[in-house]
Amino acid sequence: MANVIVAFSKPEDAKNIRNILAKNGFSVASVCTSGAQAINSADELGSGIVVCGARFADMVYEELYDCLPPGVRMLLVASPGLWNGRAPEDVVCLGLPLKVHDLISTLEMMMESLVRRRRKQRLKPLERSREEQELIKQAKELLMDRNHMTEADAHRYLQKCSMDSGTNMVETAQMIMSLINR
Repeated sequence: MANVIVAFSKPEDAKNIRNILAKNGFSVASVCTSGAQAINSADELGSGIVVCGARFADMVYEELYDCLPPGVRMLLVASPGLWNGRAPEDVVCLGLPLKVHDLISTLEMMMESLVRRRRKQRLKPLERSREEQELIKQAKELLMDRNHMTEADAHRYLQKCSMDSGTNMVETAQMIMSLINR
Protein backbone atom coordinates (compact mmCIF):
# COMPACT_ATOMS: atom_id res chain seq x y z
CA MET A 1 0.00 0.00 0.00
CA ALA A 2 1.29 3.46 -0.88
CA ASN A 3 2.27 6.02 1.72
CA VAL A 4 -0.03 8.90 2.60
CA ILE A 5 1.09 12.37 3.62
CA VAL A 6 -1.52 14.45 5.44
CA ALA A 7 -1.01 18.21 5.07
CA PHE A 8 -3.37 20.82 6.54
CA SER A 9 -2.59 24.27 7.93
CA LYS A 10 -4.48 23.56 11.18
CA PRO A 11 -2.75 20.83 13.22
CA GLU A 12 -6.06 19.55 14.64
CA ASP A 13 -7.47 19.05 11.11
CA ALA A 14 -4.35 17.14 10.09
CA LYS A 15 -4.52 14.91 13.18
CA ASN A 16 -8.22 14.20 12.66
CA ILE A 17 -7.65 13.15 9.02
CA ARG A 18 -4.64 11.04 10.08
CA ASN A 19 -6.75 9.27 12.72
CA ILE A 20 -9.55 8.56 10.22
CA LEU A 21 -7.07 7.15 7.70
CA ALA A 22 -5.23 5.07 10.30
CA LYS A 23 -8.52 3.58 11.55
CA ASN A 24 -9.32 2.54 7.99
CA GLY A 25 -5.99 0.80 7.37
CA PHE A 26 -4.00 3.46 5.54
CA SER A 27 -0.32 4.00 6.25
CA VAL A 28 0.16 7.68 7.14
CA ALA A 29 3.85 8.46 6.66
CA SER A 30 3.76 12.03 7.99
CA VAL A 31 1.51 14.83 9.15
CA CYS A 32 2.46 18.31 7.97
CA THR A 33 1.22 21.83 8.67
CA SER A 34 3.08 23.65 5.89
CA GLY A 35 3.64 23.14 2.19
CA ALA A 36 7.42 22.95 2.67
CA GLN A 37 7.06 20.07 5.14
CA ALA A 38 4.80 18.23 2.71
CA ILE A 39 7.30 18.70 -0.14
CA ASN A 40 10.17 17.40 2.03
CA SER A 41 8.13 14.35 3.07
CA ALA A 42 7.12 13.66 -0.55
CA ASP A 43 10.75 13.95 -1.71
CA GLU A 44 11.83 11.43 0.94
CA LEU A 45 9.10 8.94 0.02
CA GLY A 46 9.28 9.35 -3.76
CA SER A 47 5.75 8.08 -4.29
CA GLY A 48 2.41 8.16 -2.53
CA ILE A 49 -0.55 10.47 -2.02
CA VAL A 50 -0.72 13.90 -0.40
CA VAL A 51 -4.08 14.59 1.25
CA CYS A 52 -4.15 18.34 1.77
CA GLY A 53 -6.15 21.50 2.25
CA ALA A 54 -6.14 24.44 -0.14
CA ARG A 55 -4.07 26.95 1.83
CA PHE A 56 -0.97 26.84 3.99
CA ALA A 57 0.97 29.61 5.71
CA ASP A 58 3.72 29.36 3.09
CA MET A 59 1.84 28.43 -0.13
CA VAL A 60 -1.39 27.31 -1.74
CA TYR A 61 -2.19 23.83 -3.06
CA GLU A 62 -1.27 24.76 -6.67
CA GLU A 63 2.28 25.68 -5.62
CA LEU A 64 2.53 22.49 -3.58
CA TYR A 65 1.33 20.46 -6.56
CA ASP A 66 3.98 22.03 -8.82
CA CYS A 67 6.74 21.03 -6.38
CA LEU A 68 5.71 17.39 -5.84
CA PRO A 69 7.87 14.62 -7.36
CA PRO A 70 6.35 12.74 -10.33
CA GLY A 71 5.34 9.65 -8.32
CA VAL A 72 3.22 11.60 -5.83
CA ARG A 73 -0.49 12.31 -6.39
CA MET A 74 -2.65 14.91 -4.65
CA LEU A 75 -6.08 14.67 -3.02
CA LEU A 76 -7.35 18.17 -2.31
CA VAL A 77 -9.93 18.55 0.47
CA ALA A 78 -11.41 22.06 0.30
CA SER A 79 -14.53 24.09 -0.35
CA PRO A 80 -15.58 23.74 -4.00
CA GLY A 81 -15.36 27.52 -4.45
CA LEU A 82 -11.58 27.38 -3.89
CA TRP A 83 -10.84 24.85 -6.64
CA ASN A 84 -13.90 24.76 -8.89
CA GLY A 85 -12.61 24.62 -12.45
CA ARG A 86 -9.09 25.75 -11.53
CA ALA A 87 -7.50 22.60 -10.11
CA PRO A 88 -4.87 20.87 -12.29
CA GLU A 89 -6.22 17.95 -14.31
CA ASP A 90 -4.75 15.10 -12.24
CA VAL A 91 -5.54 16.58 -8.80
CA VAL A 92 -8.47 14.73 -7.23
CA CYS A 93 -10.77 17.10 -5.32
CA LEU A 94 -13.21 16.44 -2.48
CA GLY A 95 -15.56 19.17 -1.33
CA LEU A 96 -16.33 20.21 2.21
CA PRO A 97 -18.17 19.18 4.32
CA LEU A 98 -16.20 15.96 4.08
CA LYS A 99 -17.85 12.56 4.39
CA VAL A 100 -15.57 9.86 5.77
CA HIS A 101 -16.89 7.28 3.29
CA ASP A 102 -16.07 9.60 0.34
CA LEU A 103 -12.54 10.20 1.66
CA ILE A 104 -11.83 6.49 2.15
CA SER A 105 -13.28 5.36 -1.19
CA THR A 106 -11.49 8.13 -3.10
CA LEU A 107 -8.18 7.30 -1.42
CA GLU A 108 -8.65 3.58 -2.19
CA MET A 109 -9.28 4.45 -5.85
CA MET A 110 -6.13 6.59 -5.95
CA MET A 111 -4.11 3.79 -4.30
CA GLU A 112 -5.27 1.30 -6.93
CA SER A 113 -4.28 3.76 -9.64
CA LEU A 114 -0.80 4.12 -8.12
CA VAL A 115 -0.38 0.34 -7.90
CA ARG A 116 -1.40 -0.07 -11.56
CA ARG A 117 1.02 2.67 -12.60
CA ARG A 118 3.88 1.05 -10.65
CA ARG A 119 3.10 -2.35 -12.14
CA LYS A 120 3.08 -0.84 -15.61
CA GLN A 121 6.47 0.82 -14.96
CA ARG A 122 7.91 -2.46 -13.70
CA LEU A 123 6.73 -4.38 -16.75
CA LYS A 124 8.19 -1.83 -19.16
CA PRO A 125 11.37 -3.23 -20.72
CA LEU A 126 14.64 -1.77 -19.50
CA GLU A 127 16.49 0.53 -21.85
CA ARG A 128 20.09 -0.58 -22.25
CA SER A 129 22.88 1.87 -22.89
CA ARG A 130 24.97 1.63 -26.02
CA GLU A 131 27.90 0.18 -24.00
CA GLU A 132 25.69 -2.52 -22.49
CA GLN A 133 24.29 -3.46 -25.91
CA GLU A 134 27.84 -3.64 -27.28
CA LEU A 135 28.97 -5.88 -24.39
CA ILE A 136 26.08 -8.30 -25.01
CA LYS A 137 26.87 -8.30 -28.73
CA GLN A 138 30.54 -9.09 -28.06
CA ALA A 139 29.63 -11.94 -25.71
CA LYS A 140 27.29 -13.40 -28.34
CA GLU A 141 30.01 -13.11 -31.01
CA LEU A 142 32.48 -14.87 -28.72
CA LEU A 143 30.00 -17.68 -28.11
CA MET A 144 29.28 -17.92 -31.84
CA ASP A 145 33.00 -18.13 -32.73
CA ARG A 146 34.07 -20.47 -29.95
CA ASN A 147 31.09 -22.78 -29.72
CA HIS A 148 29.90 -22.57 -33.32
CA MET A 149 26.48 -21.23 -32.34
CA THR A 150 24.04 -19.22 -34.37
CA GLU A 151 23.24 -15.70 -33.18
CA ALA A 152 19.83 -16.87 -31.90
CA ASP A 153 21.43 -19.80 -30.02
CA ALA A 154 24.02 -17.51 -28.44
CA HIS A 155 21.28 -15.11 -27.38
CA ARG A 156 19.20 -17.93 -25.88
CA TYR A 157 22.30 -19.24 -24.07
CA LEU A 158 22.93 -15.80 -22.57
CA GLN A 159 19.30 -15.54 -21.48
CA LYS A 160 19.32 -19.00 -19.91
CA CYS A 161 22.57 -18.37 -18.03
CA SER A 162 21.18 -15.04 -16.88
CA MET A 163 17.99 -16.62 -15.56
CA ASP A 164 19.81 -19.57 -13.97
CA SER A 165 22.28 -17.34 -12.13
CA GLY A 166 19.73 -14.66 -11.20
CA THR A 167 21.72 -11.88 -12.84
CA ASN A 168 20.79 -9.58 -15.68
CA MET A 169 22.03 -10.15 -19.23
CA VAL A 170 24.73 -7.47 -18.99
CA GLU A 171 26.30 -9.09 -15.92
CA THR A 172 26.08 -12.52 -17.58
CA ALA A 173 27.77 -11.16 -20.70
CA GLN A 174 30.53 -9.71 -18.51
CA MET A 175 31.02 -13.07 -16.79
CA ILE A 176 31.19 -14.91 -20.12
CA MET A 177 33.67 -12.37 -21.51
CA SER A 178 35.91 -12.69 -18.43
CA LEU A 179 35.77 -16.51 -18.45
CA ILE A 180 36.53 -16.88 -22.14
CA ASN A 181 39.18 -14.13 -22.34
CA ARG A 182 41.40 -15.50 -19.55
